[in-house]
Amino acid sequence: MSALHAIEHLLNGTIGLDASSIGSPAVERAVRTRKEARALRDTAAYLDLVRTSREELQELIEAVVVPETSFFRDRGAFVALHAVVQERRLPNVPSEPLRILSVPCSTGEEPYTIAMTLLDAGLHRGNAHVDAVDISARALAHAKHGFFGPNAFRGTDLAFRDRHFTPSGARYRVNDAVRALVQFQRGNLLALDVVTGGAVYDVIFCRNLLIYFDAKTQERAVLTLRRLLKPGGLLFVGPAESPAVVSHCFSPLGLPASFAFRRDDERRAAAQEPAPRRAPRSAKPARTPAPLRIVAPRTKAPSAPAAAAPADLTEATRLADQGRLADAADACERYLRANGPSAAAFHLLGLIHSASDEPHAADVFFRKALYLEPRSAETLAHLAALREQLGDSAAARALRVRLQRLLPRTGTDA
Repeated sequence: MSALHAIEHLLNGTIGLDASSIGSPAVERAVRTRKEARALRDTAAYLDLVRTSREELQELIEAVVVPETSFFRDRGAFVALHAVVQERRLPNVPSEPLRILSVPCSTGEEPYTIAMTLLDAGLHRGNAHVDAVDISARALAHAKHGFFGPNAFRGTDLAFRDRHFTPSGARYRVNDAVRALVQFQRGNLLALDVVTGGAVYDVIFCRNLLIYFDAKTQERAVLTLRRLLKPGGLLFVGPAESPAVVSHCFSPLGLPASFAFRRDDERRAAAQEPAPRRAPRSAKPARTPAPLRIVAPRTKAPSAPAAAAPADLTEATRLADQGRLADAADACERYLRANGPSAAAFHLLGLIHSASDEPHAADVFFRKALYLEPRSAETLAHLAALREQLGDSAAARALRVRLQRLLPRTGTDA
């Protein structure tokens, strides 16, 4: 194993990073930057250093993790949060203070956006609290400082800036009422359930993190998120991360472009029930009675999920996760022209059009994906939520029945 590959392996073991998600050249650039900072030429020597120095390992993590965020990014999630809070659709609210987790919180735009949403919904410091967690000490320092430049404010609807910020030269400072709702702390998602002791959150925002994990770490992360959520709590993920949570007994909330999922304990219980066994057959009369044999029902192995995209769709997925939905759709269309019909490409186009608030177009692509991959739990879940949104409750129920037939065989213990 080369020194660079050993460093990639170290990062995977420390923060779960799958180097292929950002590309080995990105890791190589970060290593080169840190070698120059340490006046080292040899990568093997730097490997020895980073293995023995926690401080240098943290510096390497800082160099690899490049934050890309803004206020009210993917606005559908915050529209959904506002609606859920106002309509009291969370089981423990308002009998207890609402607790929300933002992980990773990066430089603070997301947790501050959550706090602004809560204030606009009528909550305040006494009945709501946001824990903001990130592995980057540098990002947390920026977040706590509370000053943001023009790049943090994107889009055309910036009325929130007038309500919740105070101009300070060329930048804007977060108002005290927003800051009072948020507590920043350094931490690693994969260890959070050990620190908190279990289910403490009503809502968790964990968006565009799972895409940087390999399959094993991704599953571990989703199970950690599930354990951190109270029963009936909500999990918000990125557009391309929905398949990772659906298969772990989360049900789509059904609000457009929110990518919100509810912890579904009823479905989990069904998934954990032992398979029914057939009654034993009576043996035919014989001199020596034949032993009875109980035969368990046959089950078909679940097929691969529709969103397990081929490598050619990696760029389209990356663009979607960055919010560049039109570019992502173009990349999918190019893939389809070059390779022909693909359940993975159609599923991703369904996600893209859902995020673009184009439910009818999303419906077309999800149905195409389901035609090619009828046993995809992810596509079934998304299409059921979409049919409900479009007012076709009968079709939504039928799709959920199909989904339930699959989930007892694909559900996983939390």
